[in-house]
Amino acid sequence: MITKTAQVHQLRGITLAAKTDSNHWVIMDGPEEFGGSNAGPTPKELLLIALGGCTATDVIPIMRKKRVPFDRCDIHLSATVRDEHPRTFTGIHVEYVVYGTGINRDDVARAVELSITKYCSISAMLCASVPLTHSIRIEPDADPPSRP
Repeated sequence: MITKTAQVHQLRGITLAAKTDSNHWVIMDGPEEFGGSNAGPTPKELLLIALGGCTATDVIPIMRKKRVPFDRCDIHLSATVRDEHPRTFTGIHVEYVVYGTGINRDDVARAVELSITKYCSISAMLCASVPLTHSIRIEPDADPPSRP
């Protein structure tokens, strides 16, 4: 099986930058109130980015509302792909990486749970056909990753 990956990085608020295996950056954001040429990610990669962006735009505001003292939140996604056509995803893993000190893991877990079970529409659409798993990692904010 082939594995595809994507990373979604919080830039500021719910402004996010995402990068996939193809090394293309996509900027995502939400409203203030709420025939190809290889010039960007493939549709399948964008699906991973959409999942990461959708859940990040839930988890980040929920953690802020809960006053979680985090510096940033990154979402790492990994998907396995069928070898045969159609080369659909056979499983997707979402890793939530939250950077900061004094973070209560239960607060992060609750934000993730609310996103997965209630708010993330991309997750809701995908889970009917693709097994979705997730994990949470809390890290001190050492060196921030390079941004686009």
